[in-house]
Amino acid sequence: MGIEIERKFLVDGDDWKTVAGKGLGCKQGYLSAEQAGNTLRVRIMGEQAYLTIKGTTSGITRSEFEYEIPMPDAAEMLELCGDGVVEKVRYLIEYGGMVWELDVFSGANEGLVMAEVELESEDQEFDLPDWAGKEVSEDPHYYNACLACHPFTMW
Repeated sequence: MGIEIERKFLVDGDDWKTVAGKGLGCKQGYLSAEQAGNTLRVRIMGEQAYLTIKGTTSGITRSEFEYEIPMPDAAEMLELCGDGVVEKVRYLIEYGGMVWELDVFSGANEGLVMAEVELESEDQEFDLPDWAGKEVSEDPHYYNACLACHPFTMW
């Protein structure tokens, strides 16, 4: 079984830009989503597409199964999501021996910048970059599935 353990942080300032490489465009929608529950996500990330099933979150851990799918199928599935598509640019940043995923949101979530790091265990220690601000790991408002239905610009 696939497991995802991640910590999420709001990003403070623009200092991350000095260490970030080229970002990768991402569009994702939710074919099924329960707040803080199981989700079925379709995502186009650059030139690849994925279907992802995520289980209910317990703390910062949940089950995750991800499968690559044909791009035309993903494009059609995103159409089924209507206005509930999350758009962002993802940057991968190495810091303290870890790879951070930093997302700069656009569209209805314009102005939101978050970073997350995947861990091997919930109690794993790691170095926090200077640009990592308030932790939002357990705040469902910042789950992408929630942002699809309740965009950041509407808060």
